[in-house]
Amino acid sequence: MRSPATVWAAFILVHLWLGLLNLYAPGLPLGDVTIVYKFWTDQAITAHFWVGIDSVWVYPVVALVPMLAATAFGPDQYGATWLTMVMILDAVAFGFVTGWGRARERTAVAWWWVAFLALLGPIALGRIDSITVPLALVGVILLASRPRAAAVLLAVATWVKVWPAAVIAAALIALKERWRILAAVLVVSGVIIVVALLLGSGLNVFSFITQQTSRGVQIESPVATAWLWQALAGVPGARVYYDNQILTYQVEGPGIEVAAAVMTPLLGIAVLVVAFLGVRATRAGASAGDLLPPLALALVTVLLSVNKVGSPQFIGWLAVPIVLGLATSAAGHGRSFRFPATLALVIAALTQLIYPYLYLELLYLNPLLLGVLTVRNILEFVLLGWAVLAVVDAPRQPGADDDPLIEWLPSVWPFHDRPEPADRS
Repeated sequence: MRSPATVWAAFILVHLWLGLLNLYAPGLPLGDVTIVYKFWTDQAITAHFWVGIDSVWVYPVVALVPMLAATAFGPDQYGATWLTMVMILDAVAFGFVTGWGRARERTAVAWWWVAFLALLGPIALGRIDSITVPLALVGVILLASRPRAAAVLLAVATWVKVWPAAVIAAALIALKERWRILAAVLVVSGVIIVVALLLGSGLNVFSFITQQTSRGVQIESPVATAWLWQALAGVPGARVYYDNQILTYQVEGPGIEVAAAVMTPLLGIAVLVVAFLGVRATRAGASAGDLLPPLALALVTVLLSVNKVGSPQFIGWLAVPIVLGLATSAAGHGRSFRFPATLALVIAALTQLIYPYLYLELLYLNPLLLGVLTVRNILEFVLLGWAVLAVVDAPRQPGADDDPLIEWLPSVWPFHDRPEPADRS
């Protein structure tokens, strides 16, 4: 089990299995890719109408790049090309996680990610989030040794799907190289915005922000749970409906408009509170190895739990901070990440139970599926609570040095032996 060849074989087999599920499993798990993403690329190629440029769009504009890349072998192979592209990106990230076979102490971390992907199911490969996870994984692994390269990857990932901004925020708070990271993020973002403006996007380049804030409450989100049970109980006005603009199932019912309006500012407040706790821990002397992994986990989990959108693929985000925490712990730094890692596996398994195979039962308000969804959503808050307590407790951990991540991160870089010198200013 500690053999690099064995864990790589398991990684490949899991991806082949998930690829087959995406192509042939019930519930059309690859539907967003082969129907929605392909529709957007067909519009761009045949009608020269570019979402995010010529119109508002729910995603940041760089999300078009992988969607267009999936057309490389023709429209009939769009789904298979997408799955192959995701597998290649995951393989690169997996190489960094395992130290390209040179770091046997991280084999258990690699096995955790393999198990997480298998338990999360086909959704782990079948959405735009599948592009951002490997980019963010490589980014966090390079943060301490090559902060500029890490920041570039994380910034690009953020312009594909916004959530990696939480990891950037954690790095800016926990690492001494924050100014180099911030400069790289601003440069990458500036270049992307300028290119979009030159292509004629106007304010559409920022439309992903307004498109998300104006939407209703999605059924898988934790806040929707109460209205789902009301709909099952027959409360007047409570129901599940399909939003044709956002292309997702949402809930209606008494007070839902207030909940939808409140959730966005509440999410912002929750992020600020966690960031404040991180800043306070930094000022109290917490080392990077003790603070960065739980802070990244707390900020990512806030985006999951305090959100009116709760798509099943969001659970895949957890892989990034948990792999970081497990690898740091394996190197003998920071706190144990066994509890959140185990909890994330349970959350992933419950998510696959819900989507894609039994999703129709959830739409029909099957009480058993509602129970599974409720438990899954509660566990997200348990995970958030653990991460927040770990952030608060970080200054009391016996940190071995100022930047313990340096102890293990450079060895995963396959091309050079020495990391960039740390900025101690």
